[in-house]
Amino acid sequence: MAIADCGNHFIMQLKKGNTTNGQVVAGVVAGKRPGSRLDQLICPIDVLIDKWTDSLNICDMGNRRVVLWSRRSGTTQGEILINNIDCWGLAIDDQRYLYDSNYKKHEARRY
Repeated sequence: MAIADCGNHFIMQLKKGNTTNGQVVAGVVAGKRPGSRLDQLICPIDVLIDKWTDSLNICDMGNRRVVLWSRRSGTTQGEILINNIDCWGLAIDDQRYLYDSNYKKHEARRY
């Protein structure tokens, strides 16, 4: 399970059966600050796990982007999938289409 923590600017992953000790896997970690670089997030509002690519799709609301972040060990930054978007939520279907809800345009889009 992965959780977006907007106030602390990170994504935390929890292992099955362990709901109290998570690991920060993207965004602000020790010594880092929120920001717009590819290793930073600002107010991530939603996250989903893409099982096909073993990665996280992150709605990085403060940077107005959707970021793909590998779950593989040693990953230190993400890759921008969609830029200049007012993303509020994400979904992925069985055919691997990514959907986002845009809170300013009041619409959902498929990518």
